[in-house]
Amino acid sequence: MMITEHRIAYFVSPHGYGHASRAAAIMVALQKLSLSIQFEIFTQVPRWFFEDSLASPFGYYSVLTDIGLAQKNSLVEDLPETVRRLADFLPFERTQIEDLAHQINRLHCHLVICDISPLGIAVAKAAGLPAVLVENFTWDWIYQGYLPDQERPQEFQKSLGSEIWDRLPTEEARLSPYIAELQELFAAADYHIQTEPVCRAQPADLTTAPVSRKSRTSAAETRQKLGLPNQAKVILLTMGGIPWEYTFLEQLAGQHDFHFIIPGAAERLELRGNLVLLPHRSDFFHPDLVKASNAVIGKLGYSTLAEVYHAGIPFGYIARPHFRESEVLAAFVENQMNGIAITATQFESGEWLSRLPGLLASPRRRHGEANGASQAAQFIANLARRS
Repeated sequence: MMITEHRIAYFVSPHGYGHASRAAAIMVALQKLSLSIQFEIFTQVPRWFFEDSLASPFGYYSVLTDIGLAQKNSLVEDLPETVRRLADFLPFERTQIEDLAHQINRLHCHLVICDISPLGIAVAKAAGLPAVLVENFTWDWIYQGYLPDQERPQEFQKSLGSEIWDRLPTEEARLSPYIAELQELFAAADYHIQTEPVCRAQPADLTTAPVSRKSRTSAAETRQKLGLPNQAKVILLTMGGIPWEYTFLEQLAGQHDFHFIIPGAAERLELRGNLVLLPHRSDFFHPDLVKASNAVIGKLGYSTLAEVYHAGIPFGYIARPHFRESEVLAAFVENQMNGIAITATQFESGEWLSRLPGLLASPRRRHGEANGASQAAQFIANLARRS
């Protein structure tokens, strides 16, 4: 049996789809540099996500690589459940680490990449392989934001109002022992790549531009497949791949000057006047939907921000009040993109529709820099050649 020249084990956090999206973007960029690279992916992100994102074959292994944060919905965390899961996850069982180390050695992997998966770093060490950490935040930094002595993000509290704020998670002192353990695990990585927007700048081997998957089809072709006029004002609504109940569809249907694309709003493709309702997994690649739109309204998450950034279109963003990354991402949108902040209350009520004309009046904002996926891929390819 012929052994692939370079095999890379990729451990991906299953927290949402943002980490998987970033990982997939880097994998695609790496395979464009070298057809001899094959990936062995360890994660609980569904296999179909990578099937939809990658053009080349890959190995897939369902392994819980990370806890991250348990969530009640796209905007609200569940801290007690997070602590319960962390207690089962950490510290790692020695036999699990050894078994996974033997597995990646049997697969002839030369390198381990971890998109904030601490498990991958521990496995790389046990296997005697170099570990590359890719992040714009690590979980120890996120958890610190929930400790009782941390200052609350008051600007978000004011924007949400007391009703929504009171439903959000409170301080969780039980996260404290896991912070030190995770700090030690992340510090053990041999190489460190940070991707903008970076939440906590640290000494790193590489800092890249925002990383996103690239679109595959033209805006005109995507619109044609969706039955949307070329000159229509199209708005994409996205809550980051986590199910959301859209209670304002009737309000959207009354906005005759606009067309709306809403992934996750139906079990199959439905065209309802000016609404395009898509299932959670559809035949349309998400970056293509972004490219075909004039603006995006949705949860402020890394992958959505990166795709909107590279598309150059305006972003009406909904931040997560307690999630420390949100403040950094919001500042990046305000400084580097055209966007407006939308509160959870405004989104749920449909009040944001009154601000839509102003958002659409914002010009496209082009960025001349390369996609961070290409920058990370070049760095990793050089490591792979040496390993």
